Amino acid sequence: MSRWPSNSRGRLAQAAMGMFAERGFDQTTVADIAARAGLTERTFFRHFSDKREVLFHGGSHLEEVMTAAVAAAPPDATPLAAVAAGVAAVGPAFEGGRTGSRLRQSIIETHPDLQEREAAKLCHLGLALAESLRARGVAEPVASLVADVGIAVFRAAFAQWLASEDDDIRTLIDQYFDELVKVAQSGL
Repeated sequence: MSRWPSNSRGRLAQAAMGMFAERGFDQTTVADIAARAGLTERTFFRHFSDKREVLFHGGSHLEEVMTAAVAAAPPDATPLAAVAAGVAAVGPAFEGGRTGSRLRQSIIETHPDLQEREAAKLCHLGLALAESLRARGVAEPVASLVADVGIAVFRAAFAQWLASEDDDIRTLIDQYFDELVKVAQSGL
């Protein structure tokens, strides 16, 4: 028998999300979360640095997936095509998770500090994408501009995905990049 309960991180995250939805973010303590999960506060802090991290711990995974896909793009891919591949690569991370993503987003939208943290996470993703482009030999300012455009497409597609029932996020990301290319080609 293991010393620690299995899937402690998942239990803590599930308990936290439920309590944030029921009580609100500010009214929920780490002690409350740990108790609901049947774990200790110490166990909570082994998995999360604070209760905000429950909402944002997936950012590093998104960054790894995006930057790996940019790096793996064909050598002749344009900077925009490489970023589009990076952003679209996160699609599987959201499969089957619309309900949880909606809950997470509703919690973030009710708390200014969480909104700021979400903006910082997206900014960090943009910086990582720009660095990936620079590693491919893309110079500034193109690397930063294209990375920021990629994050804007991700944000718009994510918002639409949360509001819809039918579309998968990867399809939306691809559609939004296609629309962006059409706008750029039209000379607007």
